Amino acid sequence: MAQTFKQLKLPLWSTGASRETQRSEQTSTAATGNEGPGTRALMREVVDHLNIERAAKRVMSNKGAPGIDGMPVGELAGWVHKHWPEVREQLLAGTYEPSPVRRVMIPKRGGGERMLGIPTVIDRLIQQAILLVLQPHIDPTFSDHSYGFRPGRSAHDAVSQMRDIVVEGRVWVVDIDLEKFFDRVNHDILMDRLAKRVEDREVLRVIRRYLNAGVMVDGVKVVRDDGTPQGGPLSPLLANVYLDEVDKELEQRGHAFVRYADDLRVLVKSKRAGERVMRWLVKRFGKLKLRVNESKSTVARVYERPFLSFSLWEDKEGRPKIGVASKAMGAMKERVRELTKRTRGRAVKQVVAELSAYLLGWWNYFGITEAPGKIQAVEGWMRRRVRCLILSQYKKPKRAYKALRALGASDKVARRVAAHIRHKWRISTGRVNRVLTNSYLAALGVPTLVK
Repeated sequence: MAQTFKQLKLPLWSTGASRETQRSEQTSTAATGNEGPGTRALMREVVDHLNIERAAKRVMSNKGAPGIDGMPVGELAGWVHKHWPEVREQLLAGTYEPSPVRRVMIPKRGGGERMLGIPTVIDRLIQQAILLVLQPHIDPTFSDHSYGFRPGRSAHDAVSQMRDIVVEGRVWVVDIDLEKFFDRVNHDILMDRLAKRVEDREVLRVIRRYLNAGVMVDGVKVVRDDGTPQGGPLSPLLANVYLDEVDKELEQRGHAFVRYADDLRVLVKSKRAGERVMRWLVKRFGKLKLRVNESKSTVARVYERPFLSFSLWEDKEGRPKIGVASKAMGAMKERVRELTKRTRGRAVKQVVAELSAYLLGWWNYFGITEAPGKIQAVEGWMRRRVRCLILSQYKKPKRAYKALRALGASDKVARRVAAHIRHKWRISTGRVNRVLTNSYLAALGVPTLVK
């Protein structure tokens, strides 16, 4: 049975060996008084029991699939309780060897596949512990124009910043698409950039081993000299370290830009200026062994290019506003269609529960849109589909008539709807709306997004 940290009655590091190790380290540090590049100051922070407990709670809350060892997240607390002192000593001694990641291919929305590398739960714990120590040291050094995977910053902030830049008259955008960025990160370049920010050699050594751990493909370990597979807690921080120098050079050149992970937008005032920036970026990223996908990268009007599934549009006064990109809206409608198919054979309450969970999650991301009218139109369409689903329960006119009367419909309305029960989409407005009202649907659990 899986345990939580609250259920464990003994400290995770309660063995005599770990206490001896801690006393030895404290004595050594006191004797030298030196916290320079060769010390283990950061690594001691990484393996500190409070940091490991925080990291373990984070890993368990994130859940996720097992790595190549098959160990589920639910077993982490018990495993740490029994085995952590040994792993801790290996990390401090510099002998810990990470496991290869498990390859998982997931489809991309625009076609093709993206590789995720799923580390073992233990390696996720160690990476998370390293992240908790390194991020407070490194994150403040990043550009203010970088928003991806940073504490206190979000995609909403990035999109809002881009809108504010457009207000300044920068209506042309250099839209950069880095081809397979996470697969092309050069290990030597990354470690060189990281070593300029992190002095602890033991921390650098274990990060290098994570980069070199390889990927398990059909039972065979494949080692690569580049790439930091998406799926590990450290990958986003390492990506920001890798790209930060381009951010700093853009700042030095006086450019207005927004970057979210590998998604970069540079805002300029003319197409010609944008083309100059594009040529420079192609060369600059080339020095980092990265390739700009020139078929997907372009210089265009900012209103023509979506960013993080949002788009910008102009109101009547010519001011830029945030909207939902057409592809994202289309994907949402397609998902609603799937959930409300009348052939799924699910009870209305179950369908509504699934629909509500999906739409509330969708709105949690897209709720910053400044185009409420379009969302309200989609809501009306969605409610019409739910009404069709409800009517599909009444397969025969007599049953439809009785159900509608029980819901308060007049005799005339109930008879007319029942007479055309086979034409559900056609009759799902007008008279039906007087019975299956918005209030009735809300009571069922159908959410209203735009209040």
